[in-house]
Amino acid sequence: MPDLRFTQPVDDDALKDWLHVHNVTIPAHELSLDDVRERARRHHLEVAYLGGVLVGCTTVRPPEDGTRTATVIARVLAEHRRQGIGTELHARGLFKAWELGAELIETVVLASNDSGLRFARKHGYVETERYVLPGETAEWIDMNLER
Repeated sequence: MPDLRFTQPVDDDALKDWLHVHNVTIPAHELSLDDVRERARRHHLEVAYLGGVLVGCTTVRPPEDGTRTATVIARVLAEHRRQGIGTELHARGLFKAWELGAELIETVVLASNDSGLRFARKHGYVETERYVLPGETAEWIDMNLER
């Protein structure tokens, strides 16, 4: 995909693009720009553009607290799915997670996100846990990548 470009969001414009993709694809868990700024300090974030058009984003939560587990989350706007963009975002996220020392990769998907669950299963993830966060009603699914 020659026109696919990735950038790590450092300025507010790119952070707003990341935020837009997140909030559109995960409406049950909207974030603010301040939330994203804070996440950008702790996690590796990327934004994807096809030509000059915003198409997706990723989050890689690095291993912490002595674990070797990283979380990789790829998000693609609905109108750009099924073109290989998610697969490329996911591969980049995996590479970054391994570069950060991960040995186990996990992801998290809203239970109501059928396309996200299909994508995760297609890419080798298996369900490990379902839960609802305190004060929320949306059910989340944690999944581990099987190698």
